[in-house]
This record gives sequence, C-alpha cells and structure tokens, in this order.
Amino acid sequence: MTDILLGKSDIDVFLKARYGNRHGLIAGATGTGKSVTLMRLAEGFSQLGVPVFLADVKGDLAGLACAGVANDRIKARIDQMQLAWTPAANPVVFWDIYGQLGHPVRTTVSEMGPTLLGRLMELNDTQEGVLEIVFKLADDEGLLLLDLKDLRALLTFCAENAKDISQRYGLISSASIAAIQRALLSLDQAGGDAFFGEPALDLADFMRQDMSGHGVINVLAADKLILKPKLYSTFLLWMLSELFERLPEVGDVDKPKLVFFFDEAHLLFDDAPGALVQRVEQVVRLIRSKGVGVYFCSQNPDDVPETILGQMGNRVQHALRAFTPRDQKAVKAAAETFPPNPKIKKVADAITQLAVGEALVTTLQDGGIPLPVERALIAPPGCRIGAITDDERAQVKSRSPVGGKYDTAIDRESAYEKLNARAQHEAASTDDEAAAPPARGGGRATKPEPEAPGWGDAIKDAIFGTKRRQGMIEATAKSAMRSVGTKLGNQILRGVLGSIMGGRR
Repeated sequence: MTDILLGKSDIDVFLKARYGNRHGLIAGATGTGKSVTLMRLAEGFSQLGVPVFLADVKGDLAGLACAGVANDRIKARIDQMQLAWTPAANPVVFWDIYGQLGHPVRTTVSEMGPTLLGRLMELNDTQEGVLEIVFKLADDEGLLLLDLKDLRALLTFCAENAKDISQRYGLISSASIAAIQRALLSLDQAGGDAFFGEPALDLADFMRQDMSGHGVINVLAADKLILKPKLYSTFLLWMLSELFERLPEVGDVDKPKLVFFFDEAHLLFDDAPGALVQRVEQVVRLIRSKGVGVYFCSQNPDDVPETILGQMGNRVQHALRAFTPRDQKAVKAAAETFPPNPKIKKVADAITQLAVGEALVTTLQDGGIPLPVERALIAPPGCRIGAITDDERAQVKSRSPVGGKYDTAIDRESAYEKLNARAQHEAASTDDEAAAPPARGGGRATKPEPEAPGWGDAIKDAIFGTKRRQGMIEATAKSAMRSVGTKLGNQILRGVLGSIMGGRR
C-alpha cells in the first residue's frame, strides 16, 4: 500500500503518501466526525510505516491503541461503502507532561535556550539580553541549567553579584532580573516545573517502528495540558524547533518521515504567544523538505492563521453550521478555498448540508495538482472509536519500549546544588570569623601585649638578631678605621707642617 484510502464518493478518494508532507487541515463543527477522520489518517500513515505524533485533547484518540468493534453504525458504513474492514489495534506509546496518563515528557532549560525561553516568557529585548548573559555565565562557570530551580538560583546569584558580572559580560540591572523572575514564576505556576528536567526527551523516540514495520503512534495526553496554554505552547514551540533544527534535508520522499496532528488547533492559537505562531509558520513553510507533515484539526478554517492555512495542500471539510454572521463568513471563506468541481455547484451550501461522517475533500494528486473537491463518505478506521479504560491504558504502557528510559526522574548535581553549596561554605566561613575570641580590653582596640617567645620569635631573633650584631660590628670597624685614618692623617700633616716650619727657622 502506497496511499491512504480516505473515503469514497463516485470515486475512491486517496491521500497519496508522497504528498503526505504537504500538510493538511481537518475542519468541522463539533460532532461532525473530525476525530474519526484524524484517526483514519493516523492509522493509514502508521500502516505505511510512518511514525505519528498527535495531541489528544478530549481523550478519545487513545482508542487507536485498541482494536475496533463492528457495531451497527460501522457495519452500515462499510456495507454502504463496500469496504473490506478488519478491526486492528495500532502500535501506540502514551505520553503525558504530568507523567500520569503516559510517559513523562521533559526537556532541560539549557536545551530550550535563552532565545526560545525569552520569547516564551514574552521578555523584552533588554530582558532577553540579560537572560543570554545568565546562560553565558552558566557555561563559563560549568553550571548546568536542567530545571527551573537551577535557573532561579542562578538569577538570584546574578542579582547578588550584579556589579562584578556587569564588568565581565555587560550591564545587568536588578529590575531586569526581577522581571525575568516574575515571568519564570508564572511559567512555574503553569506547570513548567514538570516539563523542565531529566531525562530529557530524545525526539528519535518519536520516530520508531514496531516489529511489523508499522509506524508508532505517539499520543500526548493533552486534556489537562490544554488548560495551561502557556505550558502547551512551551512544549510545541520546543518540539517544532528541535525537529526543524535536527532533522536533515531530504527533499521530496516517497512517504513522510514523521507526521504531526494538532487536534483542537483553535485552542492552540487562541492565546498563543506571537513567538509560537511565528515559529509554527516558519516550520510549516520549511519543514516539508525535511520529510515532516503537519496537520491541524479545528472547528473553523479561520481558526488557523492565514499564513499557515495557505500551506495546507490536503483538506477535509466536515459540516459547518451557519447560525451566526461569523459562521456564515467562515462557510463562505471555506468554500472559496476548494478547487471547483462541476458536480458540486454550490460548495457553500454543500458544507452546511453534510451529514456526520461526510466531508468535502481535496488532496494533492500526481504532479501536485489538487483534486477537484469531492463529497465523500469517510472510511472508518480499524481501531476503536472512543476512549479506553485505565486498565487498557496501563496494559499499553507496560508494553512500551521506552518506559524504563523516561519514567524515573533524575536530579543530578547542577546549578542549584552548586550555588547552594557555595553559599553554605561562605556562611560557614563567616560564622567561624564571628566565633573568634574578641580583642582584649573589653573589645576596644588596644596596643597588643607582648607574648611569650615561641618558635616564631626564636626564628625572628636568629635572623634579625644576627643582622643587628653584624650591623654593630660593621659600625665599630668603620669607626675604628675612621679613627686610624684620622690619626694617620694628623701625623702626616704634622710631619709635613713640622718640616716646613723647621726649614724656616
């Protein structure tokens, strides 16, 4: 199999594997079948050997891990579409930033880096510059920044030693450090403490296949995470950036290397920082050449920014309800994006008349040409449609190939421990000085009293006493020589003078 059967109309509608990295959009009102379409695509990519990552916002995508059941609704659909349907489970690995519904997802502060972290915390240029100085100081001093308490400890150290650090790296102000600490506190309260730490996630573990060659489907439990939009944005910003920077260029390939599905994308973009939107736009534009496909699932197409929406080559539009002026505008905008098909005269009317499990579909065909829009019934996946029990989730986790690698947290010596040890050492030295006996005389400064001679005094006397004796001998000798010289000079002078005076007489 080289393509994914997405649905049927008058013709079979396929998503071609070699265009799977051209990105896609699944849109539609609540209850129209978006999640089933997403599961169909995820299962199809997995059967092609393509690893998949998806964020499970409502908890119903976990059914990919269990085989489906042929209930009355599925039987009616497969009979209507004349499909050969086989129930089957998919290889699934569950992940959860909080470590409750899956393996913990972590990264380190150092891997996030000052630029992404600064954008995430919405720091201004000055504050980002200070954060870069903090990271540079950590590198120079050999201080590992693994979790938030490491960064918090280093910020406190910088505040206490701002003058010395400013002379070495550039001016840092207490106001900027305080602003960074406040932003860090906000991130911590949003759950960032659970995300930053070790062992850090290796993205290669997202790109696995099972023993049968099927791509592993990585399901991130996001039902609680989506309530913390800042933390959710943190994770996605880091993950997309890491993929963009680490994966090699491969150009056009027969099938993607990895496919991402972002369910309920409107929740992602509603309160997302501008840095995230900008980064996602950059990734969507350029990551195609690295063999990665990105698919958004949302209620309205206009929930996704236009700059990103324009990159979606494969589209599935479920029913929209035009109850409000905004809904009517969204229906009209969605209709105008589909390639025309003479069989569907009014696309806008068709969008409002679609039944559950029915959609307007266009995918890229040979030569990258969009398929004229087709009104198709979506094929049901072979997995379970719906949530799974806690026991079933635990059983899937027990078979995970990466459980032993990530389930146990590691807290090795890093900046927090080293700075604490340094502070304790300095405090102990201060205590020792304070415990020294006070000066004699009631604590007032007095002239030191002579102490009994000891080894040090004997050595001083041996050295300086000898020098004093040598000085006395030299002085005596010089005095004697001066005396002898004076007497000798007087005698010569008297002799000379005597001869002169005697000659005159």
